[in-house]
This record gives sequence, structure tokens and C-alpha cells, in this order.
Amino acid sequence: MKKHLLHITVNNQYHELYIESKRLLVEVLRNNLELTGTKRACSTGACHTCSVLLNGMAVKSCSVLAMQADGCDVLTVESLAENGALTPLQKSFLDHGAFQCGFCTSGMLMTATAFLNENPKPTVNQIREAMHGNLCRCTGYNSIIRAIKAVGDGKYKF
Repeated sequence: MKKHLLHITVNNQYHELYIESKRLLVEVLRNNLELTGTKRACSTGACHTCSVLLNGMAVKSCSVLAMQADGCDVLTVESLAENGALTPLQKSFLDHGAFQCGFCTSGMLMTATAFLNENPKPTVNQIREAMHGNLCRCTGYNSIIRAIKAVGDGKYKF
């Protein structure tokens, strides 16, 4: 199969990769770039576990062909903590017990990051709407909503 040159910046690092045209962004992130924080769960775009930021917008990386991200900036969950310091959102998730097994957490964090960047002082209903597609089998959603709301309320500097 013919390979195409992908130019992509991931977590502020520029990459040029030769990939097959049908490769998904989640596959390139996990397999080529070894960024395994992005999880692949449903492979249908239904759960948002694989969410990353593509040019600042949360997208399901299992539903994006890698070549669609050619020339784009991608941020994964690995980009959040800098020099080992957690972001306020990550701290809030910890403090509010907003995860159990952690499998969905990277997608939750990326979706919430994009949302808070767009709406830094959301209401509970706005948070619920923004996070409605992110599925979690363990925690229930109240602790996740409380964690995001605490950041929006300024209890954690974002």
C-alpha cells in the first residue's frame, strides 16, 4: 500500500511520518509516536475515550484519518502536565475522585480542557452538555462535573 508523508505537530514537537492513507490518528499517536495516554476503546467514535485536541478543538482520534491532521497541531493528555506539575484540571480530578480505573480519564481531561479554554466559567448544565459524549463505566459523572466546575469557579487556577 502506498504511504503518504504526514506533517504534524504533536505536543509541540514537529514530526514527519510516512503512513498509509487509511491510518487513524489514534493509531499514529499510539503506534508511531508511542503516546499511549490516548486510549482506544470503542473504535466507533461513541465513547470519546480517544479525545485529543486538534487545532484546539476536542476530536475523537478514532474517527479522524491521520492525513486529515496533516499540517495541524495535536495535543494529547501527555501535553497537560509540564515538568511533572499537574494542571489545575488534573489536580481537581484527583481531589474530587473523578476517576476510578482511569481508562476514560485522558479523553475526559482533553474534552474538559478544550471546553474550559472556550468557556472558563461554565454552569453545571453547560458542563453536562459539553461532556455528554464522554462515557465512563466506573465513577458516575457527578465527581467529574464537580471537578470541572471547581476549576471554572476558580478553586483551581486554570
